[in-house]
Amino acid sequence: MTAPTTIGKIVKSNTHIDYVCQVFAPGEWSEPPRPEDHAFGRFVAVQLPAREEAQEAPALVGVIYNTVLLNPDFGSLGPRLSPRDEQEIFTPDYLVEKATLVGILALGWRDERGCYHQGVPPLAAAVDAPVAVLSEEALRAFHREENGGRLALRYAPILLGMNSPLVPPLLLTLVDRLIQLFPDEAPRLRVVRENVAWKSIVQPAS
Repeated sequence: MTAPTTIGKIVKSNTHIDYVCQVFAPGEWSEPPRPEDHAFGRFVAVQLPAREEAQEAPALVGVIYNTVLLNPDFGSLGPRLSPRDEQEIFTPDYLVEKATLVGILALGWRDERGCYHQGVPPLAAAVDAPVAVLSEEALRAFHREENGGRLALRYAPILLGMNSPLVPPLLLTLVDRLIQLFPDEAPRLRVVRENVAWKSIVQPAS
């Protein structure tokens, strides 16, 4: 089985379920992530500390909902005493690197038995916790009731309660992905999609 692609590390949190991940830049990781690995709507796993007797490393299951680009050079474009390449040689510790940050909403978790749960996780991630792309197999398991039951979307109220303009397109992206993963559930998922699309049109005007 191919190891999941690591995209970055947790650098801060805004709430118990809202995290900020710094995406690894070239040179910071053996295999830098591709843009599609940290795209809008991508499901990821945030590693949690594990006990020695744990069957599997626990993790938060989240989805990328926002991207922020940091560029310290913006606004400081005046003349310099030396070119940029010379500054990198003589004062490397003075330079602040550009960075790509992505917002992650934790929609559930994987426990130490390897079972997936949807909802607000009881545990929080730590600073520098690795963030990796959630595999397709894990994504299917996360959306099935325990013991291979019906498709579950218990995290939808969490997203809808955020009152953010990014939520409707995020939900539409997630539903489209689930239609591909669960073709047998496509009729029910299309109803959900139509409701979300309708509310995204009506509610801003109300």
